[in-house]
Amino acid sequence: MLRLFYCDHYDMGLPPDHRFPARKYRLLREALTGDRRFEILPAPLASPEEICEAHDAEYVRQFLHGELPPAAVRRIGFPWSPALVLRTLASVGGALAATDAAEETGFGGALMGGTHHAFWGEGSGFCVFNDIAVSIAGLRMRGWGWRVAVVDLDVHQGDGTAALFADDPDVLTLSFHGRNNFPFRKQVSKIDVAFADGTGDEEYLAALEEHLPRVWDFRPDFVFYQSGVDNLLEDKLGKLSLSHAGLAERDRRVMTAARRYGKPFVLLLGGGYADPIEATVQANVNTYRTAATVWAG
Repeated sequence: MLRLFYCDHYDMGLPPDHRFPARKYRLLREALTGDRRFEILPAPLASPEEICEAHDAEYVRQFLHGELPPAAVRRIGFPWSPALVLRTLASVGGALAATDAAEETGFGGALMGGTHHAFWGEGSGFCVFNDIAVSIAGLRMRGWGWRVAVVDLDVHQGDGTAALFADDPDVLTLSFHGRNNFPFRKQVSKIDVAFADGTGDEEYLAALEEHLPRVWDFRPDFVFYQSGVDNLLEDKLGKLSLSHAGLAERDRRVMTAARRYGKPFVLLLGGGYADPIEATVQANVNTYRTAATVWAG
């Protein structure tokens, strides 16, 4: 049984007309509930101390107390509220709990997270704290996971993650992303693969076949998978043209190779902004059911 953590029991405090599709988290959890291959648990709250292992302490304090400058709040993209603080702590806590589960059993998953646009001292692009970086810091505090691979297949470059680990030779950051998409000022990952608008399944999967073996050649102790589905054809922000079948094949190839490699694996949700949102949810469901097929049989 695969352990998954959710945080949609905390409201994000967004106004009704906000463009971020927060209800996708609840819809995903409901779609997976009843599948006996999953144990679906509420995420614990991360502590400020855990978050400060990967972020500037003053930035963390300002966010928690509602003291960020207006420009910093706009860069994140969410209006600040006490509800957002709790939701953010639960989101990071879910990633930490999934990391613990992977350390214990070989697999852990979170029905949220993959907040790869957050930097050391600022948030960006709907990301307050970088849950991948916080999780890696937690592993290292316990003397675990010195060599880590981050496989980021969200359509938007994992710029915050790339910057946080730019000078760390023991963290491999791989990002597959749209060349002409946010963030418009790209960082330098250890492996960057940028796609033109309209790229479809065949070209994308060929690139994955070429570059994914480099992850295992790195010999990581731990693998994080940011499994964003915003490269789906129906996505409003993606600009790529992957099909549901193409995304499912992407996930199958990544997870089958990771299972064969045999090190702990953490699955994080990433982005998805399809219209209708049910298309995003279906793609997410396919990702987690692929994980169940690969790990739980």
